[in-house]
Amino acid sequence: MILLIRGRGIAKGHGAGLMLVSLEPVSFLSGVDPITGTIVEKGHPLQGENIAGRVLAFPYGKGSTVGSYVLYALSQNGHAPAAIINAEAEPIIATGAIIGKIPMIDRIEVPIQRLKNGVYAEVNGDDGEMLYEGDLA
Repeated sequence: MILLIRGRGIAKGHGAGLMLVSLEPVSFLSGVDPITGTIVEKGHPLQGENIAGRVLAFPYGKGSTVGSYVLYALSQNGHAPAAIINAEAEPIIATGAIIGKIPMIDRIEVPIQRLKNGVYAEVNGDDGEMLYEGDLA
């Protein structure tokens, strides 16, 4: 099943990959290794997962504004997510996505918790849309 899920475009561009979904917020400052893209925050549900090339969906960001620069660094070293989906964008993640040229959407018409890990998705940050090629939870 292929679904067209609409939202709001935050950072322009197109990105595609397998979904990596967290029901918990993500902190890019000390929560994600800026060199490898591995989530290192102790106790986080995605601890040990790598975000590089994935469509990363999570409710919202948390932590310091330096998190924006971590997203930029991940983009520069080729370990950024292919795209970001948030339930509600906040300035730290939105700024990082924009300066890192990582497509980003938020306010999608399907709750984040209905998205599944490992499903292929294509994000269009220009139009605020996502093609989701799988079943919803």
